[in-house]
Amino acid sequence: MQKLVLVAVVASFITGPAWAVECTPITKKQVEGLFDRWNSSLATLDPEKVVENYAPDAVLLPTVSNKPRLTQEERKAYFKEFLKKKPQGKIDSRTIKIGCNKVTDTGLYTFTMADGTKVPARYTFTYEVENGKWLIASHHSSAMPEHKN
Repeated sequence: MQKLVLVAVVASFITGPAWAVECTPITKKQVEGLFDRWNSSLATLDPEKVVENYAPDAVLLPTVSNKPRLTQEERKAYFKEFLKKKPQGKIDSRTIKIGCNKVTDTGLYTFTMADGTKVPARYTFTYEVENGKWLIASHHSSAMPEHKN
């Protein structure tokens, strides 16, 4: 029995403890690319493509709706309407925080709609790794309160 315990202790020093989590590496440049991926999916005007960026249990607190979107179907319904405006986002300023299998990208962005309307907003994207892919776990976006159209 002592040999078995010793083997387990030695193995944990070599491979790390059984409870240890392996962190998926990501750079700030790659995090910036996650927003670009999402923004490019908006350009397809296909709500299905946009929703592919979100984890199944993600929370979306959208820019132009008071209702939180908690399922892929709810997110799809939101983007179906939002995409009619043909929005494209541009980051104005951001702060990226990288953790173990979790990233936060928060700042200011401006949406330009097909009719030329600009909507400056605050945002927070939280990304998590799911099955080897970085997905949006939560997304909060709110129009700037002092903005006048």
